[in-house]
Formats: sequence, structure tokens, C-alpha cells
Amino acid sequence: MTKLSVNINKIATLRNSRGGDVPNLIKVAKDIQEFGAQGITIHPRPDERHIRYQDAYDLKPIVSTEYNIEGNPIDKFMELVLAVKPTQVTLVPDTIGQITSNAGWDTVKHQSYLQEVIAEFKNNGIRTSIFIDTDLKLIEAAAKTGADRIELYTEEFATQFDLGNKDAVKPYTKAAVLAHDLGLGINAGHDLSLENIKFFKQNIPNLAEVSIGHALIAESLYLGLENVVNMYLHRLK
Repeated sequence: MTKLSVNINKIATLRNSRGGDVPNLIKVAKDIQEFGAQGITIHPRPDERHIRYQDAYDLKPIVSTEYNIEGNPIDKFMELVLAVKPTQVTLVPDTIGQITSNAGWDTVKHQSYLQEVIAEFKNNGIRTSIFIDTDLKLIEAAAKTGADRIELYTEEFATQFDLGNKDAVKPYTKAAVLAHDLGLGINAGHDLSLENIKFFKQNIPNLAEVSIGHALIAESLYLGLENVVNMYLHRLK
């Protein structure tokens, strides 16, 4: 079964909008795990507009499943990850002020940089994943960085799926096959939802984990958080 890691950034956004501690991020993370999710994901950004760096420390003792921290490996982010030591760090090439992630790494251009960063994390016992597009040359280059996994950037698939173009999954299937052949684990995330997750799972061999936040939280407004977590788990079986 593919693991579900729930990104709780949107919970932090809601909390921050009132300046207090409601909803409480720690309680929500505990509840999500009790509902059956196999991981918690956070993506702190330099401006801390949703997840605060302190949240990463506060979550550490209560995440009993897999703990995934995403972000651009600037110095501040690296210091955080090395101090917290999550299960997994997912490297994302974000820019300052970016609303959401909108591209994967150019693993050819940034090969030596990624090798250096990944070596540091792996030396500290942290599994590493690279956020990446489906270009097969980039997948091949990712395998040379020393990363344990890739995370397929799925926005294009989700957009095309909504338009009725199910063939849009084919590049992701090919990328997953190649990644597996090269010894890389396969994660995926971005705009995956209850509408498309089952089809995506059925077409991506060896899919280890999906990280879902925005859609899951939006769906939960209508259907309830516990119910939605279990709906995802059912589709991922």
C-alpha cells in the first residue's frame, strides 16, 4: 500500500490568520495519525507564513509515523532539518515569496550542489527525496546525486486529468519505471486529490508515498477530516 503523508501547512495558515493557537497544529497532527495516516509533512518557508520553524521542533516528539520536512536547502533550512532529524527531507527548489512549489529540480545543472546537500543529510541518517519533473534525463541525474527517493511533481497530471486527458499520466509512469530501475524510491505530490488519486496510484508502479495537503484540507471542510483521511487510505490500497 502507498503511504499517505498529510501536509498540514494549511492548518498553520488558518491558525496564523487569527494570531493565536486555534486550530492547534500539534493536536491536528496527532489526530491525523490516529485517523490512520502514515505520515506528517510540513513545508516551512523563510517568511514563516504558515509553518513556523518552531513548529518543526514542536512536532518532532509527537509524530510517531513518518515525519517529512520539505523545503529549499538554504542554510536556515538545513540547520533546522539537521537539528530535528525527521524521517525524510524533501528538497524543493522554492524561491523567496513563492506562493506554492511550481517546478522540480534541474538535477543536471545542480548536480554537484545536490550531491553535497544530500551527503550531509544522509550522514545524519535522514532519508532524502528530490522534488522533480518527469524528464527522464533529470531522473537519471537524480540517481547520481545520492538521493534515496524522488517526489514526482504532479500538477500537470492533475490539471490534465481534470480536463479528461488520462494519457497525462503516461510520462509519470515512465519516470517511475526508470526511477525504480535506477534504485530510487518513488513519492509524489502536488494537486493530488480524491478525484485523481486512485487513477494515479493504479498507473504508478512502486509508488511509496504521496504527500497531500491543500486538496485534503479543502475536501475535509465538506466531508470531515477523519472521513477524508480514510477515503484516501481506501483509494491507496
